[in-house]
Amino acid sequence: MHTLTDVHMMFAECFPESDLRPFAWLLSKCLEEGHVCLRMEELPERSEDLPYPSLPADRLQGLRQWVGQPGERKPFILEEGRLYLQRYHAYEARILQRLEELVEAGRRHRMERWARLEAQAGLIQSLGATHDLGGLSAEERVDWQLVAALNALTDQFSIITGGPGTGKTTTLAKLLRILFACEPQARVALAAPTGKAAMRMLESLQRSAQDFPLEVRRRLEALHPSTLHRLLGWQKGQVSFQHGVGRPLDADLVVVDEASMIDLPLFAKLLDACGPQTRLVLLGDKDQLASVEAGSLLGDLCLAADAAGSYAFESVKADWLNGFITDPARQLTDVHRGPAGGLLAGRIVELRLSHRFRAQGEIGRLSRAIIAGQADVVMAMADGPASPELRFDTQASEAALGEFVEGYADYIREQDPLLALKKLNQLRVLVAVKEGPRGLHAVNRGIEQILQSQRLILTGTDFYLNRPVIVTRNNYELGLFNGDVGITRQEGGRCRVYFEAEGGGLRHVAAASLSHCETVYAMTIHKSQGSEFDRVLLWLPEGTDTPILTRELLYTGVTRARASVVLHAPTETLRYSVEQQVRRASGIPDRLGAWRPTSHV
Repeated sequence: MHTLTDVHMMFAECFPESDLRPFAWLLSKCLEEGHVCLRMEELPERSEDLPYPSLPADRLQGLRQWVGQPGERKPFILEEGRLYLQRYHAYEARILQRLEELVEAGRRHRMERWARLEAQAGLIQSLGATHDLGGLSAEERVDWQLVAALNALTDQFSIITGGPGTGKTTTLAKLLRILFACEPQARVALAAPTGKAAMRMLESLQRSAQDFPLEVRRRLEALHPSTLHRLLGWQKGQVSFQHGVGRPLDADLVVVDEASMIDLPLFAKLLDACGPQTRLVLLGDKDQLASVEAGSLLGDLCLAADAAGSYAFESVKADWLNGFITDPARQLTDVHRGPAGGLLAGRIVELRLSHRFRAQGEIGRLSRAIIAGQADVVMAMADGPASPELRFDTQASEAALGEFVEGYADYIREQDPLLALKKLNQLRVLVAVKEGPRGLHAVNRGIEQILQSQRLILTGTDFYLNRPVIVTRNNYELGLFNGDVGITRQEGGRCRVYFEAEGGGLRHVAAASLSHCETVYAMTIHKSQGSEFDRVLLWLPEGTDTPILTRELLYTGVTRARASVVLHAPTETLRYSVEQQVRRASGIPDRLGAWRPTSHV
């Protein structure tokens, strides 16, 4: 039943044209679900799916007062069978324009950048891959990390994508070492959508650079990744940022990690903040969950590029890249060559070899089968024998929760807050939904009851001793960000929450100052993006009536684990999740597919 408490209906009722209201309601609902537009061919067939008696599609074209064509200033824009709110259509158009400008700028600078890189050939060759090639496929043998680093330094806009353990941050470390050799005064900005992801970016970068010369390590230590909002200059109460058109970022290179979490408006504003000399590199896993807000930018860009053959390199570029790879077995082959296809031709590199998940490892096999939609393969693995790396519980027994939760005793008994935090972050229960008997709130309460029954915690106050909390909203005054995890301890009779600080130290804030936080024995899979744990218990709801259950959600949850996963889901839920795929309506793939160059790029 739809009532005026339905926000989508409240929006629709703002328009006096009765024929427009069903479309306004649907479009508002689509935006809430992460779509950018409403595809007209996907309109509901049944009137009972709508709060209005009919869906007069044939009369939409006649509502010229409200519905315009591209370039017009009307509340709604209709283009190629896609209905947008005007500002979302403008975001898409702006993104395409800015991408074309960046690609053209990269073309103009290519030869001078190639010359600088060629002058550092010895250094670059020393950064080449050295791992054993035995048992690897032809695709996995290519030194994709070096290819990606050189590609990003050549072009003005590039994407480096890859699954867990493929070395995205290692590639970034190599990229920066080469950059500092070629351009000693280069200004670098590192960012991620969340504070937690930004901190992980810094930690991973420092680990990857352990064998670099001291002066390079010092340059890297001087970098301080921030949230995207902070990088762009968040302004309280405003939708615009300090940096944008006319006031670009003061950086020669901007790198954004966990790019799959970037929504459409934020990406448009990021592009606007990049000046004529700024190179922009996106790092991320194209198969992960998209942003919570509207749009799935990384996936859309990679999808459009894949359809246009943009993963191939022009022969002259492939030859140039191969010139730095001394081992012929690791070079690009004829398979990776092709004519320029689409706007992003040769500007997306996918890292293919996972150093975390062995080719035949259980987690690696499972994650590949999930994202490929191979439900029968997943179900066969579920019916097979358990292993230390992977176990299924399709009977959905409650005992599995109690067994896993025993691991939380380690952090509770640890006296050192920093070590306690590290132990807490070695394992996590991940859930798909917030509400319901198998949702976030119920699972957290269930875990509290288990721990209290074992006399490990004593609940009863908001910030009881050893309560783990996750920050749910950026707090710039306290220097805390959405996704930061802390634990509650007592110091001098005062209740404080301890968090890991940048560089691996410890910091604390008064518990009373935290107004936006939740208990975090369990967290949603969406919230876990940008995090890794040694052990994961994936706890899915029963039934097949939860639209959020998709292969992307399952893949993201499984790949948060470094060492072991327990997948706790009824058989029907597991199969349903693998068979469902996120299909967010967006014009980016279509508009990039229809793109024609205004100049040679």
